Amino acid sequence: MRTQVAIIGAGPAGLLLGQLLHKAGIDNVIVERQTGEYVLGRIRAGVLEQVTMDLLARAGVDARAKAEGLPHEGIELLFKGARHRIDMNGLTDGKQVTVYGQTEVTRDLMEAREAEGLTTIYSASQVSLHDFDTKSPRVRYEKDGATHEIECDFIAGCDGYHGVSRASVPAKSLHLYEKIYPFGWLGVLADVPPVSHELIYANTSRGFALCSMRSATRSRYYVQVPTEERVENWSDEAFWNELRLRLDPEARERLVTGPSLEKSIAPLRSFVAEPMRFGSLFLAGDAAHIVPPTGAKGLNLATADVGYLSRAFEIFYGEKSASALDRYSDLCLRRVWKAERFSWWFTSLMHRFPETGEFGQKIQEAELDYLVHSRAASTSLAENYVGLPLEDF
Repeated sequence: MRTQVAIIGAGPAGLLLGQLLHKAGIDNVIVERQTGEYVLGRIRAGVLEQVTMDLLARAGVDARAKAEGLPHEGIELLFKGARHRIDMNGLTDGKQVTVYGQTEVTRDLMEAREAEGLTTIYSASQVSLHDFDTKSPRVRYEKDGATHEIECDFIAGCDGYHGVSRASVPAKSLHLYEKIYPFGWLGVLADVPPVSHELIYANTSRGFALCSMRSATRSRYYVQVPTEERVENWSDEAFWNELRLRLDPEARERLVTGPSLEKSIAPLRSFVAEPMRFGSLFLAGDAAHIVPPTGAKGLNLATADVGYLSRAFEIFYGEKSASALDRYSDLCLRRVWKAERFSWWFTSLMHRFPETGEFGQKIQEAELDYLVHSRAASTSLAENYVGLPLEDF
């Protein structure tokens, strides 16, 4: 098989890249080691920045997100038992975010790709990348007992933190940065109405909590737990009881509980791999960086990478210039490190750290008190939360 761009990974980043390239007339094939059903079954976040919504529109797959997504113009910070609203819309000249599940984004992109008759190879095993240090890279994989090979101009590694793309790069060519946090998020998805129409981020002496949602009838809640905690130790009743203890009286009264549809513990880490280009191989999304979920940046960083990469390929094929491809890694990493900083800062502000004790809790409360009463500080939070615009090549 021959194509212009071979995309590794059929998550939202790979699918969005494929759709954007197709719209630009650039041939592409997606190779995914899992089944399509498995990809759709992954439960992930769902706060979309305007940049992501704009890219979905460019790809022609934003209709359902606009119709069913929930526009959010603010968030609430809860500390010392009281909630304080950050008016993101008012502080950022009208910007907002849209709550729309990542699973639904993936579904929309998969359906659009299928409708266009584009090639996606699911259940591909033993995927390997070859000769990406040359102008004739190849992707090899096994399926149905046979070995297949794709010849291409470029490879886009959109296959996540554990994927083959970054693992194929010689260790000496990578500079890795990582921070592991001493806690995780115990999350529950339930078909119950949200406790509030906007997200509530709670800082409490018992630890962090987040009240989020996927729709007007489906909610996603999280509580901070130690890294070594096991999900089997938490019944639904135990989770709801702990969440209540981390809410203010009004939210506690409004909380509707129900059986969990999904329950899991997500560890928190910050991770960056530099650079994001190796010859004909380009990394995008979780293959190159991970952020704590506190700032809702993971999916949005991945789509921003894809926005840059798709535009760079358009310039390469349309203008016969490699200048944008040469700038891809640097442009992405400028944005990545700003998001890493914000996610680290917001995580540090809202979570209980074992080593800081009561002093650390008081410092956090003082900073939160300053934050919600300072327009400058609130504006900084709002600007970062709604997302920074993409730079031009």
